[in-house]
Amino acid sequence: MLAFKEEHLPNYSYKDYKQWEGDWELIEGIPYSMAPAPSITHQELNLNIGIELKSKLKDCKFCKVLPEVDWKVNDETVVRPDTLVVCNLEEKGAFLNKTPLIIFEILSPSTKNKDRNFKSLLYSQENVKYYILVEPAGMFAEVYKLHKGKYRLEGEFKKETYTFSLDTCKFEFSFEMVFDL
Repeated sequence: MLAFKEEHLPNYSYKDYKQWEGDWELIEGIPYSMAPAPSITHQELNLNIGIELKSKLKDCKFCKVLPEVDWKVNDETVVRPDTLVVCNLEEKGAFLNKTPLIIFEILSPSTKNKDRNFKSLLYSQENVKYYILVEPAGMFAEVYKLHKGKYRLEGEFKKETYTFSLDTCKFEFSFEMVFDL
Protein backbone atom coordinates (compact mmCIF):
# COMPACT_ATOMS: atom_id res chain seq x y z
CA MET A 1 0.00 0.00 0.00
CA LEU A 2 1.29 3.44 -0.87
CA ALA A 3 2.01 5.99 1.81
CA PHE A 4 0.99 9.49 0.83
CA LYS A 5 2.53 12.60 2.24
CA GLU A 6 0.17 15.32 3.35
CA GLU A 7 1.35 17.67 0.58
CA HIS A 8 0.30 15.07 -2.03
CA LEU A 9 -3.29 14.91 -0.82
CA PRO A 10 -5.92 17.20 -2.33
CA ASN A 11 -6.75 20.30 -0.34
CA TYR A 12 -9.91 22.20 -1.11
CA SER A 13 -11.68 25.14 0.51
CA TYR A 14 -15.24 26.30 1.01
CA LYS A 15 -14.89 28.37 -2.16
CA ASP A 16 -14.28 25.14 -4.13
CA TYR A 17 -17.01 23.30 -2.24
CA LYS A 18 -19.68 25.84 -3.23
CA GLN A 19 -19.05 25.11 -6.92
CA TRP A 20 -19.32 21.32 -6.82
CA GLU A 21 -22.31 19.50 -8.19
CA GLY A 22 -23.91 16.77 -6.13
CA ASP A 23 -23.71 16.26 -2.38
CA TRP A 24 -20.32 16.52 -0.71
CA GLU A 25 -18.73 17.06 2.65
CA LEU A 26 -15.32 18.64 3.08
CA ILE A 27 -13.20 17.51 6.03
CA GLU A 28 -9.80 19.13 6.54
CA GLY A 29 -9.67 20.05 2.85
CA ILE A 30 -10.46 16.54 1.60
CA PRO A 31 -13.76 16.01 -0.26
CA TYR A 32 -16.06 13.11 0.61
CA SER A 33 -18.94 12.20 -1.66
CA MET A 34 -22.13 11.71 0.28
CA ALA A 35 -24.03 8.45 -0.09
CA PRO A 36 -26.52 8.14 -2.90
CA ALA A 37 -30.07 9.20 -2.04
CA PRO A 38 -30.79 7.90 1.46
CA SER A 39 -32.98 4.83 1.82
CA ILE A 40 -36.61 5.12 2.81
CA THR A 41 -35.77 3.79 6.28
CA HIS A 42 -33.03 6.44 6.63
CA GLN A 43 -35.46 9.19 5.66
CA GLU A 44 -38.19 7.90 8.01
CA LEU A 45 -35.74 7.75 10.92
CA ASN A 46 -34.47 11.26 10.21
CA LEU A 47 -38.03 12.60 10.03
CA ASN A 48 -38.93 10.89 13.32
CA ILE A 49 -35.82 12.32 15.00
CA GLY A 50 -36.76 15.81 13.81
CA ILE A 51 -40.37 15.45 14.93
CA GLU A 52 -39.38 14.18 18.39
CA LEU A 53 -36.80 16.96 18.86
CA LYS A 54 -39.19 19.65 17.60
CA SER A 55 -41.91 18.39 19.92
CA LYS A 56 -39.64 18.35 22.97
CA LEU A 57 -38.08 21.75 22.21
CA LYS A 58 -41.29 23.58 21.20
CA ASP A 59 -41.25 25.71 24.37
CA CYS A 60 -37.55 26.51 24.18
CA LYS A 61 -37.14 29.84 22.40
CA PHE A 62 -33.37 29.41 22.21
CA CYS A 63 -32.98 26.06 20.44
CA LYS A 64 -33.56 25.20 16.79
CA VAL A 65 -33.84 21.77 15.18
CA LEU A 66 -32.28 21.68 11.72
CA PRO A 67 -32.21 18.72 9.31
CA GLU A 68 -29.44 18.34 6.74
CA VAL A 69 -27.95 21.81 6.94
CA ASP A 70 -24.34 22.56 6.02
CA TRP A 71 -22.21 23.35 9.06
CA LYS A 72 -19.18 25.35 8.00
CA VAL A 73 -16.68 24.57 10.73
CA ASN A 74 -13.89 26.51 8.99
CA ASP A 75 -12.76 27.25 5.45
CA GLU A 76 -11.60 23.65 4.93
CA THR A 77 -14.36 21.74 6.73
CA VAL A 78 -18.06 21.64 5.85
CA VAL A 79 -20.25 18.78 7.04
CA ARG A 80 -23.94 18.03 6.74
CA PRO A 81 -25.28 16.10 9.74
CA ASP A 82 -28.61 14.33 9.33
CA THR A 83 -30.21 16.36 12.15
CA LEU A 84 -28.82 18.80 14.68
CA VAL A 85 -29.84 21.10 17.50
CA VAL A 86 -28.25 24.53 17.78
CA CYS A 87 -29.01 27.07 20.48
CA ASN A 88 -28.81 30.85 20.52
CA LEU A 89 -28.50 31.08 16.75
CA GLU A 90 -28.13 34.75 15.89
CA GLU A 91 -27.65 34.84 12.15
CA LYS A 92 -29.33 32.84 9.45
CA GLY A 93 -27.70 32.27 6.10
CA ALA A 94 -26.70 29.64 3.58
CA PHE A 95 -24.93 27.57 6.22
CA LEU A 96 -24.57 27.13 9.95
CA ASN A 97 -21.41 28.63 11.43
CA LYS A 98 -22.12 27.95 15.10
CA THR A 99 -21.33 24.69 16.87
CA PRO A 100 -24.42 22.52 17.42
CA LEU A 101 -25.06 21.02 20.85
CA ILE A 102 -26.60 17.79 19.51
CA ILE A 103 -25.85 15.95 16.27
CA PHE A 104 -27.63 12.85 14.97
CA GLU A 105 -26.03 10.80 12.19
CA ILE A 106 -27.87 7.88 10.65
CA LEU A 107 -25.37 5.25 9.62
CA SER A 108 -25.25 3.70 6.18
CA PRO A 109 -22.78 1.13 4.88
CA SER A 110 -20.99 3.76 2.78
CA THR A 111 -20.68 6.40 5.55
CA LYS A 112 -20.36 4.28 8.71
CA ASN A 113 -16.56 4.51 8.89
CA LYS A 114 -16.54 8.28 8.32
CA ASP A 115 -19.31 8.85 10.88
CA ARG A 116 -17.71 6.66 13.55
CA ASN A 117 -14.18 7.94 13.09
CA PHE A 118 -13.62 11.24 11.26
CA LYS A 119 -16.82 12.91 12.33
CA SER A 120 -16.62 11.66 15.90
CA LEU A 121 -13.16 13.18 16.23
CA LEU A 122 -14.19 16.39 14.47
CA TYR A 123 -17.32 16.84 16.58
CA SER A 124 -15.45 16.23 19.82
CA GLN A 125 -12.76 18.76 18.82
CA GLU A 126 -15.51 21.29 18.05
CA ASN A 127 -17.20 20.65 21.43
CA VAL A 128 -20.47 19.18 20.20
CA LYS A 129 -21.96 18.08 23.52
CA TYR A 130 -23.94 15.05 22.25
CA TYR A 131 -23.27 12.82 19.26
CA ILE A 132 -25.88 10.17 18.44
CA LEU A 133 -25.24 7.39 15.94
CA VAL A 134 -28.42 5.73 14.67
CA GLU A 135 -28.07 2.21 13.29
CA PRO A 136 -30.95 1.39 10.92
CA ALA A 137 -29.89 -2.24 10.50
CA GLY A 138 -30.41 -3.00 14.20
CA MET A 139 -32.88 -0.20 14.93
CA PHE A 140 -30.94 1.25 17.86
CA ALA A 141 -29.01 4.40 18.69
CA GLU A 142 -25.77 4.99 20.54
CA VAL A 143 -25.72 8.19 22.58
CA TYR A 144 -22.30 9.71 23.20
CA LYS A 145 -21.71 12.64 25.53
CA LEU A 146 -18.61 14.81 25.49
CA HIS A 147 -16.55 14.35 28.66
CA LYS A 148 -13.14 16.01 29.03
CA GLY A 149 -12.79 16.42 25.27
CA LYS A 150 -13.73 12.82 24.35
CA TYR A 151 -16.98 11.05 23.72
CA ARG A 152 -18.19 8.60 26.31
CA LEU A 153 -20.93 6.10 25.45
CA GLU A 154 -24.01 6.84 27.56
CA GLY A 155 -25.79 3.73 26.28
CA GLU A 156 -27.62 2.02 23.46
CA PHE A 157 -31.28 2.89 23.07
CA LYS A 158 -34.21 1.22 21.28
CA LYS A 159 -37.34 1.95 23.28
CA GLU A 160 -35.87 3.89 26.18
CA THR A 161 -35.74 7.62 26.78
CA TYR A 162 -32.65 9.73 27.31
CA THR A 163 -32.44 13.08 29.08
CA PHE A 164 -30.54 15.71 27.12
CA SER A 165 -29.32 18.57 29.26
CA LEU A 166 -28.50 21.70 27.26
CA ASP A 167 -27.45 25.13 28.46
CA THR A 168 -30.96 26.55 28.16
CA CYS A 169 -33.16 23.47 28.57
CA LYS A 170 -33.45 19.84 29.59
CA PHE A 171 -35.73 17.32 27.89
CA GLU A 172 -36.61 13.63 27.67
CA PHE A 173 -36.10 12.16 24.19
CA SER A 174 -38.02 9.00 23.27
CA PHE A 175 -36.13 6.56 21.08
CA GLU A 176 -39.27 4.46 20.91
CA MET A 177 -40.82 7.27 18.85
CA VAL A 178 -37.81 7.34 16.53
CA PHE A 179 -37.91 3.61 15.79
CA ASP A 180 -41.70 3.45 15.39
CA LEU A 181 -41.73 2.94 11.61
